[in-house]
Amino acid sequence: MTKNKITAVLGPTNTGKTFLAIETMLSFSSGMMGFPLRLLAREVYDKVVKKTDPNKVALITGGAQGLGKEMAKSMIAQSAKVFISDINETILAETAKELSCDYIVLDVTNEDHWQEAIKKIKHDIGSLNILVNNAGIGGGGDVESTDLEQWELVHKVNLDSVFMGCKFSLPLMRDSGNGSIINISSMSGIVASHNTSAYNSSKAAVRHLSKSVALHCAKSTNLVRCNSIHPVFTRTAMVQSMIDAAPERNIEEKLVQQIPIRKLAEPIDIANAAVFLASDESSFITGTELIIDGGLSAT
Repeated sequence: MTKNKITAVLGPTNTGKTFLAIETMLSFSSGMMGFPLRLLAREVYDKVVKKTDPNKVALITGGAQGLGKEMAKSMIAQSAKVFISDINETILAETAKELSCDYIVLDVTNEDHWQEAIKKIKHDIGSLNILVNNAGIGGGGDVESTDLEQWELVHKVNLDSVFMGCKFSLPLMRDSGNGSIINISSMSGIVASHNTSAYNSSKAAVRHLSKSVALHCAKSTNLVRCNSIHPVFTRTAMVQSMIDAAPERNIEEKLVQQIPIRKLAEPIDIANAAVFLASDESSFITGTELIIDGGLSAT
C-alpha cells in the first residue's frame, strides 16, 4: 500500500488475513480481485458480490404490458433486479413469468398498497435503486365535456400515484446509496390539446412534480435523482389496437403527420431513454425532462 492507494495484495484465500485485505480493498471506489478456481474460493467470491451488490434494483409500475414491460425487459438485459407491478394480476403474472422477474400486485392509487410494496422490496432485497412511475390512463375530453369524476380519476392514477411512489420509495432509495426516479409523463405534458384537458393537466403536473422532487433530493441528499420522460405517440399494443380497429379512419397516418420524422415511436425508444436515466452514465442529470417526440415540440 502506498499512501491512499493499494498496489497489490497477494496471499491465500479463506484466511483471516485475506478477509481483512478484501474488506480494505472494498473501501476503495475501484479495483480488481482475482480468485482461484477452488471450491472454498467461491465462498469468498460470494461474500464480495453480496457486499458490492453490482446489480441495481428497480420497481416499474404499469409493468405488465406496453411501455412498462419494454422498460422491464431492457433493464433486465442490463442485469437489473426488476420488480414489475400492475393492478391486473393475471397479465402481471404472465409477464413476470415471461421475463423471469418478480412482481407485486399494486393499485397505484392506494396508499397502503404503496407502503406494502416498498416493505416487500426492503424485506426481500434490502435496497431499491430505480423507481419508474409508469402506470397511467387516458380519458376525459375537453373542459366542458369532462365531468368531475373523470377529472379526479385521471389525476388520481396519473399524478397522485407518482406523488405516492416518490414519497414512499425515497427513504429506501436513500438508504440504498444511490437512486434514480423516472416519471413517465407525455408530450401532452408539454404541448396541450383541446380535447384531453384532464390528461394534459395530469401529465404537465408530473413534469413539475418531478422537478420539485429533484430539488428536494438535491437539498437533502445528492444520492437520488428525479427526471421525467415525455414520449410522443408510441406503437404500444393499446395504440396499435386503436389503429387496427378503424382502418378506414387512417389513424396512424394522422398521428404520423404530426411528427416531423414521419413515424411513430417504438416502445424500445422510450425504454432506452429510461435505461439511460437509470444508469450511472446520467449521474449529473436531475430535474429535467427528456422529450422523445421525433421533433414535434420543435415545430
